[in-house]
Amino acid sequence: MTTGHVFIAMSLDGFIAREDDSLDWLMAYHAPDEDHGFDAFMASVDGLVMGSGTFRTVLGFGGEWPYSKPVIVLSRSMTEDDIPDPLKGRVRLSRLSPPELMSELSQQGWQRVYVDGGSVIRSFLAAGLIADMELTIVPVLIGKGRRLFGDMDLKTDIGLTLERVRRYPSGLALTRYSVSPSLSED
Repeated sequence: MTTGHVFIAMSLDGFIAREDDSLDWLMAYHAPDEDHGFDAFMASVDGLVMGSGTFRTVLGFGGEWPYSKPVIVLSRSMTEDDIPDPLKGRVRLSRLSPPELMSELSQQGWQRVYVDGGSVIRSFLAAGLIADMELTIVPVLIGKGRRLFGDMDLKTDIGLTLERVRRYPSGLALTRYSVSPSLSED
């Protein structure tokens, strides 16, 4: 079965972006001489699944598309016209639910999927489709914005097991959690 994996940065107060999707607070901690494990993580996955908000944010960075692997954008509102011509064939849209999409990807031979974007991560977690999460904690409080975790429609608690913590000179801390079986039953 295909498994979902998360690699994302968040402020110490739990935000992954400002309300306007800006990541200026994150870029202030960018240290080009520090390897935060992203390249190794990307090498371990077959492709990415993200939401339309994350897709639009990445497009807004300008420059070259940062992903060489296939990207699937989960959206009920986007159309093929929303995908820039240079990305057609590398980015596709899907309206499938997380379980349906993971089943389809499994049939296509995908083993590991990078799941990105707050609401997409929450929906995959709620469906029991995330195996582990690497969360980079950025030592800044931004006060408000888009939360990584918030209200989730859970049938049971989701247990996490801390596997490791790595501290970087820039002040970032990478935490890796495996997602444990549920902690309680209905």
